[in-house]
Amino acid sequence: MDWNQVQGNWQNIKGRIRTKWAKLTDDDLEFIKGSKDQFLGKIQERYGSTKDRVKMEVEEWLKTL
Repeated sequence: MDWNQVQGNWQNIKGRIRTKWAKLTDDDLEFIKGSKDQFLGKIQERYGSTKDRVKMEVEEWLKTL
């Protein structure tokens, strides 16, 4: 799956996101509203990971969808 598909199905994907990244809150997901940059930033903020690490994790996760 690519990010455009995630963005288009944001309401349906949010549950899978919460399963993978449980530190993201409902307010975070509402704020993100499918924006990849916002998504990456919130994961980086909540988990204290580097930007490159977060990008890699998200890309790997997209392959599983």
